[in-house]
Amino acid sequence: MAGIRWPPEDAEVSHARVPTTADLISDDDRSVAADSWSIKSDYGSTLDDEQRHVDASDALSTGTFRAASDYSSDKEAPDAEVEPSMLGLQSYWDATYADELANFHEHGHAGEVWFGVEVMEIVASWTKNLCIDVVQGCVRNLVDGVGSQSSEQGAYDFSGWSVLDVGTGNGLLLRELAKQGFSDLTGIDYSEGAIGLARSLADRDGLTNMNFLVDDVLETKLEKQFQLVMDKGTLDAIGLHPDGPIKRMSYWDSVSRLVAPGGILVVTSCNSTKDELVQEVENFNQRRLTGSQNPEIPKDQEACRDLTFRYINHVRSYPTFMFGGSEGSRVSTVAFLRS
Repeated sequence: MAGIRWPPEDAEVSHARVPTTADLISDDDRSVAADSWSIKSDYGSTLDDEQRHVDASDALSTGTFRAASDYSSDKEAPDAEVEPSMLGLQSYWDATYADELANFHEHGHAGEVWFGVEVMEIVASWTKNLCIDVVQGCVRNLVDGVGSQSSEQGAYDFSGWSVLDVGTGNGLLLRELAKQGFSDLTGIDYSEGAIGLARSLADRDGLTNMNFLVDDVLETKLEKQFQLVMDKGTLDAIGLHPDGPIKRMSYWDSVSRLVAPGGILVVTSCNSTKDELVQEVENFNQRRLTGSQNPEIPKDQEACRDLTFRYINHVRSYPTFMFGGSEGSRVSTVAFLRS
């Protein structure tokens, strides 16, 4: 849940501890995992949740989990409330998309829409208007919180924009972006089942402008850079891996090389607030700055000093609620501009 951190029910339990394997595969984790991000929609889904839980639990049982003190982090203290989950394991997503691909072949269903259809539509339309603002030089107004008028300034041709969706899943976000006028569309996912489903859906509906590749964003083989990079839930999943803190830092190193200079990164999260994502980017920028000042850095790596991001805007139209005197929303979508 983004925006609000719910306090523990037992006030006496206040110290961060290393989760045991039993904690990670608790009944509560099993029941929540399959539904925590998804909102069932008209696309339909009949996933074999029981088998998926068994597969993921087996993987967790054989995993090695490290103490929080072993992690390298820019924060003063680790996030005690963010514990590893089966949602951070590739085995979980392989099982999920194997089920959804079989379901597609049997019933024609596209699968689940993570975060829901409404959020996906908001992200796509908001991103289009953001891109117009960036092209028209309205970025300073966005940072200062001044409302954009891009939606009233006429159409803009995005057919030449290269777009990458990291952790694309079934590729439905790219479909929404296609409706907004984007046509050079690529989706990557480390799950072969996800890419198989995305390709099957695109082929069925005659969407020839979408390219889907099996690729892990943390170890990407892509050499191309993109003007627009989208992430809807992938950073969340990475953070739920047992080595989440380290992998999240690797994420920023990798994704910074995928966004072209002057390009835009849009991250949608249900586990991080807007302020937390901005702080994470500032930590990444500081690591880059520190590295660039190292006299021993190889010449061929000096270009890394330019791989930084700056916050430009975030979605303000999601429903919010108050808790403990703070206002937040269940989803955060934040945009960054690459130097």
